[in-house]
Amino acid sequence: MPQFNIHCVDCPRLASHLAHVRERFAGYHGRPVAPFGDARAQLLIVGLAPGMHGANRSGRPFTGDFAGILLYRTLHAQGFATQAESVSRDDGLELRNCRITNAVKCLPPENKPTTEEVRVCNRYLKSELEGLPKNALVLALGGIAHKAVVQALKLKQVDYPFGHAAEYLLPGGLRLLSSYHCSRYNTQTGRLTDAMFRKVIARAKSLLVASS
Repeated sequence: MPQFNIHCVDCPRLASHLAHVRERFAGYHGRPVAPFGDARAQLLIVGLAPGMHGANRSGRPFTGDFAGILLYRTLHAQGFATQAESVSRDDGLELRNCRITNAVKCLPPENKPTTEEVRVCNRYLKSELEGLPKNALVLALGGIAHKAVVQALKLKQVDYPFGHAAEYLLPGGLRLLSSYHCSRYNTQTGRLTDAMFRKVIARAKSLLVASS
C-alpha cells in the first residue's frame, strides 16, 4: 500500500485549493499533512482533515487550532503526550504509544471533503491501519473518520454504525472506539463536553492496558 506522500495531488479540487492557500499564506505548510507520532504506536487517532489555520498552517495534525486544545490537553492528562499544548512542529511535544492522522490529508474547502476525496485518500489510511501492531486501538474522531476507518478495512458500514463512545472489536482483533469530533462547534454547542472527551480517552487507555 502507498505511504504518505506530501506531493500528492490526486484530488484536483484539493490540490487547486491548496495552491491558492499557498499564494495567500506564504508561510503556511499548505500541503498534505503527515501523520504525527510513533508509527508502531498501539493507539491511532483518526481525525477528519487539516484545519485552515491549524494543521494546514503548522504541518502537524491538530496543531495550532481550537480542536487541538482539547485533544492534546486530554492526551497529556492520560500520559499519551509529553505536553498539554501543541503549538508548532518544533515545540518539543512527543506522543507516547500514540499516533495521530486524518482521514483526508489535505485541507478541504470549508472543512468538507467530498465522498470521492475521502475515497481517494483512503488508501493512505488503509496503509496506516495495516501497519498497526497487535492489540492496537483506533480512535475515530467524528462520523467521517469513523466511516473512513470502516471503509479502509473493507467492512460493511451498516455493521459498525458511528456513535459517541461506540466500541467495536473488528475482524483480526483490531478495536475501534469512536467519539464526537473535538471541534469548536461540538464543544461550544455542548454536543461534546470536556468530561465526555476525557472519558473516551480514559477508555482508550484502559482498553490498551487490558490488551497488553
